[in-house]
Amino acid sequence: MYDEFYQLKGKPFQLTPDQRFFFRSQVHQRAMAYLRYGLSQGEGFIVITGGIGTGKTMLVRTLFGELENTDVMAAQLVTTQVGPEDMLRMVCASFGLAHEGMNKATLLHNLEVIARTRFAEGKHILLVVDEAQNLPARSIEELRMLANFQVEGRSLFQSFLLGQNELRRTLEGPSMEQLRQRIIASFHLEPMTEEETKGYIEYRLKLVGWDGNPQLEDALFSGIFQFTEGVPRRINTLCDRLLLYGCIEEKHTLGSDDLEVVRKEMQREVGSIGQRQSHGQQRSYERLQSAADLDADAVAEEGEEQPDSYQGSPIIQRLARLEIEVADLRKTVRRERKLLRNALLLQLNLDADDDDD
Repeated sequence: MYDEFYQLKGKPFQLTPDQRFFFRSQVHQRAMAYLRYGLSQGEGFIVITGGIGTGKTMLVRTLFGELENTDVMAAQLVTTQVGPEDMLRMVCASFGLAHEGMNKATLLHNLEVIARTRFAEGKHILLVVDEAQNLPARSIEELRMLANFQVEGRSLFQSFLLGQNELRRTLEGPSMEQLRQRIIASFHLEPMTEEETKGYIEYRLKLVGWDGNPQLEDALFSGIFQFTEGVPRRINTLCDRLLLYGCIEEKHTLGSDDLEVVRKEMQREVGSIGQRQSHGQQRSYERLQSAADLDADAVAEEGEEQPDSYQGSPIIQRLARLEIEVADLRKTVRRERKLLRNALLLQLNLDADDDDD
């Protein structure tokens, strides 16, 4: 919508990571340097941590773009909270290996076979684990065990771990000592500076043909930095909304006043979500409290003394929270069913097109 209005060749602030938009801020350049260093060593672990939206996944996309036509066989694994054996199955699946219904010994054997085969071809295997903060310590320990596959004193498996701040706390645990000894480099991504934030915005705009339309006032960049604190994903979200606002209002110059309007709109949206949740919590609490009162009356009518613990509101509050969580889960299931249904319909349409060809 706004890309046509401002005559841009695409959306400059899309949330999906695209390596073409990789901005070489000081922290991101250093993080890439650590990843490249790890590749040159061909062994051990590289750990990159950072807050939500600081650009970890963008680093992975950029790294994989550099690995084309190299001697590295790389796979990316985006983790969830899985146990050790399921972790091995996910690793096998990432490299296209059979894994369904196999025990741990077979999974490890298959991984070692492919690692030795690639080593004989002059290649080494790299596993990049994104969102690694979701992994239990025992699952991370399985990744360390893969590093024990060796030929002629050289490790056949190398792993890069990328995750949020919780990953650092996991790795600091007493059971992680052996893995810590295999970490050859680690780096923590900090948000960008105010100057880098301005450079980041202009860089992404220029990649899609921005020629000064819209004109961005100098004070605008300072406001964006203050609101986003230099976090790339927040910048993308805010700037995308700002350009949409400018398009709707047919503005060709954007400044602090426009940013303030967009900022308040976004805050109201977040606030309204919280308000709806609060209203829902209150209604649930009232329903449960009414039920409790009725039960209490029934007990009193039977001549029994009502215990003080029965009057305790914490129980009621916990029940209310559980009711809300169940309602939220139901909404999520309905939403995912709808997405799955749409995906199936889309696939059927694509299959029908293929048949027509």
